Amino acid sequence: MDEARCCIISGMPRLTSTNHDAIRFGAILKRLRMARGWTLIIAAQRCGMNPNYLGLLEKGGNMPSVDTLLEMADVYGVNASDIVREVEEARREARKARAAAVIANTPPVE
Repeated sequence: MDEARCCIISGMPRLTSTNHDAIRFGAILKRLRMARGWTLIIAAQRCGMNPNYLGLLEKGGNMPSVDTLLEMADVYGVNASDIVREVEEARREARKARAAAVIANTPPVE
């Protein structure tokens, strides 16, 4: 499906740059859906959203709104705060890894 049609169907434009938190959210949402054995269509129906938009979220193509996050957490039977906490922890670990890489590539100070 082309991007213009996807935006019309979902009502939400794709992010124009890579957002690592959106990718993290998407991976969590997909994991929660898959753990229940639901297809995109079934999950989208239960969440009251377009399957194309849910697919876009799961691919990290857009950041879910707070309202969407709360609705999806409720449908999946988890706390939204747990989803946010998992994203926050992954973000913190990525930041630590980047800092360690910078330190490892920094020559010693004389």
